[in-house]
Amino acid sequence: MSTAQKPIPLPVTAVTCLEDRAHIERTAVLDLESGVRRLRLGPVSALAVDRTLHAELTADHPATVLDVRIVRTWTPRGPLPSPDDDSALRSHVHTLEEERLALQQRRDRLHTRLDLLGRLAADLLREIREGAGSGETDAPRWAGELDRVDSEREAHAEQLRATEARLAALDAELGSVRRAMARSEEEPAELVGHIELTVEAAAAGPVRLRLTHLTACALWRPAYRAVLDGDALTLESDAVVWQRTGEDWSDVRLTLSTARSALAGDPPRLGEDRLTLKDRTAAERRTVDVELREEEIGDLGPSPVLGLPGVDDGGETRVLAAPAPVSVPADGRAHRVPLSSFTTTATSEYACSPELSPLVTQVVRFGNLSGHALLAGPVDLVRGSGFSGRGTLDFTAPGAAVELAFGSCDDLRVVRQAEESRDTAGITQRTVVTRTVRLHLSRFSAPGEHGERVVAVRERIPVSEVSAVEVRLRKEACSPVPPEVVDAEGIARWDVALPPGGRRSVTLVYELSASAKVAGL
Repeated sequence: MSTAQKPIPLPVTAVTCLEDRAHIERTAVLDLESGVRRLRLGPVSALAVDRTLHAELTADHPATVLDVRIVRTWTPRGPLPSPDDDSALRSHVHTLEEERLALQQRRDRLHTRLDLLGRLAADLLREIREGAGSGETDAPRWAGELDRVDSEREAHAEQLRATEARLAALDAELGSVRRAMARSEEEPAELVGHIELTVEAAAAGPVRLRLTHLTACALWRPAYRAVLDGDALTLESDAVVWQRTGEDWSDVRLTLSTARSALAGDPPRLGEDRLTLKDRTAAERRTVDVELREEEIGDLGPSPVLGLPGVDDGGETRVLAAPAPVSVPADGRAHRVPLSSFTTTATSEYACSPELSPLVTQVVRFGNLSGHALLAGPVDLVRGSGFSGRGTLDFTAPGAAVELAFGSCDDLRVVRQAEESRDTAGITQRTVVTRTVRLHLSRFSAPGEHGERVVAVRERIPVSEVSAVEVRLRKEACSPVPPEVVDAEGIARWDVALPPGGRRSVTLVYELSASAKVAGL
């Protein structure tokens, strides 16, 4: 049983992209011989999870997978280019290395010459000492020889100092050029994985291999594009896919899932919650503490997080499939994959909540006719004038109503004024707080514009949770008419019609009445 040196290609044919990873499927047709064989397939991504490797064979004759594993190796750097194709950096490095070699040789020669001059000076001094001891004197010759040796030693020492200084500067320049060349030209070694597959076949013949595994560095998020043209709205559903697994996905069957395979399946641990009773004091029996608090009206959904949000699937795993083969390169960039598109009739409304913002927003409502659930995600908003902004689409079940805000209208504006008065009744000692809210709506229309525009104005009224505090709407003081609708959350609504260049005012008056034992209002 031997392993083939040349690996067998094992391309990616199908991908199921999860919320934070991908499930890869690879297929290949192997021409096996009878008996036990060990095959080398790949290359594959080194990020493949070993414990998720699964291989199965399909053939007309019995064939069994005995072992499958992934082997990772560092690939060496590629061969250097030929001298004719050298870059400017490589040529500069070659020139600096030649100059450095010449300077090193010159430095060695200077060191040798200085050593010889040192020995010559020592021999000359010994000759002078011996001659003076024996009574022989040749002062002019000795002085000339000493002066010549000293001058040559000084000259060669200066040349050696200049050579060493140039060598130090050359080493610094050569190191800088080599670092620049390493950053710009040399490719680092790459970690590549291969599949080692041990199979046993009863007879020779072709066998179809299917291998699956999980890999990291891949994710997807939903995205949409809404185009409003009069009463018709077109909603395009896309999937934005990122992947940096180390290998490109070319013409693969792409499936998108909201399954969270990384989450643990164990239920949360329950802790003790002790409830105790105690008697109220006399002061607590005489008074009722109340406070005004702000509550955001919302529905169930994922809690907001910083960074890239997760996929809101309504608590149930959703699976979407791309209608055509998809190619996603492993560059880590966002790639949009079309999923579905539909056109339907939409209704528009101009809505405003003056307590939150003075702007009037165009709200569009339509039904989900895509045939699948619309996951929460960003929406590119496009209307007659072109791209108008980006909104957010909440999770919507198939056939349910969808609500989208298409941005504010510059020709509509609302100004809010609020007043508050406080009074105490003499006999009952009840505290009455009267609040008056005035809303002034105006429309700035272009010349030649006709027709009224209805604006849905919403203002909130406090809702009491205790019987000691009562909230009453003074309909007789509201003008021009009381609000048409007041829901359970205390949201009052008016539908105000504004002609071109028109102005309207709406007044809302309500009372908060509390008994004498209420404190904190």
